[in-house]
Amino acid sequence: MKKIFYTLLVILLLTSCKTEKEKNTITITPNELHSAIDNVVDIMIHDIFSPPVASRVFVYPNIAAYEIIASNNSNYTSLENQVKELTAIPKADTSTPINYQMSALIAHIDVSQRLIHTREKLHAYRDSLYSIWQNKNLQQFEASKTYGLQVAKHIAEWMENDNYNETRTMPKFAVDMNNPSRWQPTPPAYMDGIEPHWNKIRPFAIDSAQQFKPVPPPEFSLDKKSLFYKELKEVYDISMKITEDGDNSEEIAIAQFWDCNPYVSITRGHLMFASKKISPGAHWIGIVKIAALKTNSDFDKTIYAYTKTSIAIADAFISCWDEKYRSNLIRPETLINQHIDENWEPILQTPPFPEYTSGHSVVSGAASIALTNIFGDNFYFDDDTEIPYGLPVRSFNSFSEAADEAAISRMYGGIHYRAAVEVGVKQGRDLGKHVINSLKMTAK
Repeated sequence: MKKIFYTLLVILLLTSCKTEKEKNTITITPNELHSAIDNVVDIMIHDIFSPPVASRVFVYPNIAAYEIIASNNSNYTSLENQVKELTAIPKADTSTPINYQMSALIAHIDVSQRLIHTREKLHAYRDSLYSIWQNKNLQQFEASKTYGLQVAKHIAEWMENDNYNETRTMPKFAVDMNNPSRWQPTPPAYMDGIEPHWNKIRPFAIDSAQQFKPVPPPEFSLDKKSLFYKELKEVYDISMKITEDGDNSEEIAIAQFWDCNPYVSITRGHLMFASKKISPGAHWIGIVKIAALKTNSDFDKTIYAYTKTSIAIADAFISCWDEKYRSNLIRPETLINQHIDENWEPILQTPPFPEYTSGHSVVSGAASIALTNIFGDNFYFDDDTEIPYGLPVRSFNSFSEAADEAAISRMYGGIHYRAAVEVGVKQGRDLGKHVINSLKMTAK
């Protein structure tokens, strides 16, 4: 009986110790990272970040978190000296055990809040996590927080030298009204060209903004036999045909699903207001979340997926915007109103920057290559990214199929010629292949 008593006592004590240890163990899940990014997306929509600027808001926090994960997980390789001018992050003080996933999430949130304007929502989310963590294991929380903020500061210092601040004071784009081939502001808001100096932003994986310079667009001509005019007329003809089909038009559904225009100007009499939505980059960041959840990716792989994809997206915007303001091509809406039908309106509102190449096409091509590299080809997924904006789920058999649909959506929407779409998606895919081939992010 004594033996039984002591055996039971030992088991009870061991169980008690194990329970206490588990009680004080802090587990960081991918859902907490997804929620942090969702909060940032909501803030970017509220603050109306342009598509290029939004790509910058995604990429730096992801790199901060990834570098912490790579420092503690041998499956992943640091981006030090792989992306432009990134040096080694500080080493952790391991005298107190650190939760590296916690540090990564803290760094992610801290770098994010440096890049947005309205911070209250993100701060509330951060503070709710802090409260949970410090109540569970104060010592580990403090050590992990200290390290996460050290890395965030290191990434922020690197970020400050990417020429973004300098481009804030550069002159706005000068419109050439005397050249009929050059871009002009479009209705209804007639806004200035957005981010004309984005090609001066320091790239990440590409050598320069010009590395994936595409072939020039078809030569401008209003001769009805010219390739350019045929592409112009094609935009008009497609628009007229699918508009006749009305609510039953699959093409209109595709155009609206991939619209991703952060600022749609709406006029009601003398009142003008904005309808706000996610940017093209944010849509593909949403697809990263879908893929990570579908594959039950752990925290570290989720960070890896967000980071590789956001680097491809960021470089795609730099590459695309370099071409946009070099070719400076006029939008279909302007020419159709001038030469074909003065009352015609595109299905989508024309965004305020030159036409060639199509930004959504370039970004989609690049993001699809990164995601295929991570999750594989023939990856079926249901894209519910646009549900908050009143649009139904669309399903795809692969990331490549989604990219092709995103590209052609710009023609259906009446905002791009065929060349901008087809050349653009190739430009993005070529850039995406460079990203996955030049950055060694996994040990295998």
